Amino acid sequence: MNANGTTNSCFSTPLSIKLTTKLQPYKAGLVPKNSPLRPHCSARDRLKCWVPVQTRSSRDTNRRILKRVLMVINQSWAQGTRECYGAGLLVYHIFCDGHAIPKEQHCPADMLTILNFISGCAGSYSRKTIANYVYAVHTWHMLHGQQWQVQPDQLKGALDSTINFALPTSKKLKHEPFTMKLILEIHTLLRLSSPLDAAMFACLTCTFYSLCRIGELTVTAMNTFQTMIHVTCLNVQMDAEDCNGLRITKIHLPCTKTAPITGEDVYWAQQDNQTDPKAALLNHFTVNNPSSTDHLFAWVHSRYSLRLLSRMVFLKRIGEVAKRIRADNLKGHGLRIGGMLEYLLRGVPFNVVKLMGRWSSDTFTIYLCQHTMIMALYLQESPILEPFTQYTMPPPC
Repeated sequence: MNANGTTNSCFSTPLSIKLTTKLQPYKAGLVPKNSPLRPHCSARDRLKCWVPVQTRSSRDTNRRILKRVLMVINQSWAQGTRECYGAGLLVYHIFCDGHAIPKEQHCPADMLTILNFISGCAGSYSRKTIANYVYAVHTWHMLHGQQWQVQPDQLKGALDSTINFALPTSKKLKHEPFTMKLILEIHTLLRLSSPLDAAMFACLTCTFYSLCRIGELTVTAMNTFQTMIHVTCLNVQMDAEDCNGLRITKIHLPCTKTAPITGEDVYWAQQDNQTDPKAALLNHFTVNNPSSTDHLFAWVHSRYSLRLLSRMVFLKRIGEVAKRIRADNLKGHGLRIGGMLEYLLRGVPFNVVKLMGRWSSDTFTIYLCQHTMIMALYLQESPILEPFTQYTMPPPC
């Protein structure tokens, strides 16, 4: 506040963050009791809009300031993460309502309440889903400045025990990895002069060789496109050179799961076969001709309009082609897994692949055990990749 009693404008810049206006009704069986603390809002907005009985400390008496604080902190999580946590928060509150837990005990929740919640979900949800629900409740506590009174060792024990009660239907089939051979088969079945096939194949090869998540290069719905969140043609830098004259293509992702504000860069290099992402991308630009501010993989849907390439349309087209080559278990995440395995099979050092895929931990090494295609090479009497083992295998614990 200035000497004349006015607020300095540099500390009160308006924030252009809008809540979702078109709300969907709750699904049957997932309807919470009416409460002014839990207004009906979209899943992505629940962390911020649903408030505990006790909000932040009593010194936060200015509601306008508190609202701005919550708005800024809430943006530290990517939209998809907020939606996932919003779903978990809904399940938690329905559980509390159904077990007549006083609203004062919803937050801060004690250890017994969380353990009771986990045991209640056991048998209905997978271990991973229950863990995400608990993380959602933890994040909700943190966002609203409430103490998290849960012991990590007890929490881990309770979550691990739920594996024994998970229904077979709650367990997803393992994602089959895409391979270069599979992508070549897909290429032969596509008509790359077709706008959709041109965009889809460019997206597929870029995702595979840059180790992207498919959601980072597509959109969730036609009306969700934002240049500050989704990748555009302007975010592509082709033929960037290093000091040795080696060329790569860089794509800047404006918003990612781990860097929702600054975004991250991904890279790929030209390939000498028909899976080459550069050739596929240039073909897409020729066929669909998107402008610099259009979505990177926008495609000509009709004579006069472009349509965004959504995740659903991409996977649907992949599914149609996969049936023709009898590869029915192909999912979007299989591209990221397959790209990782491809680079490891080429002898790319393990830490380089980890950096390319932007993994912050070694948890993704589970893929090495899930897919025999890479392990088999190390299990021979004379391992085929013996010269590369020390570089490609994970470092010792």
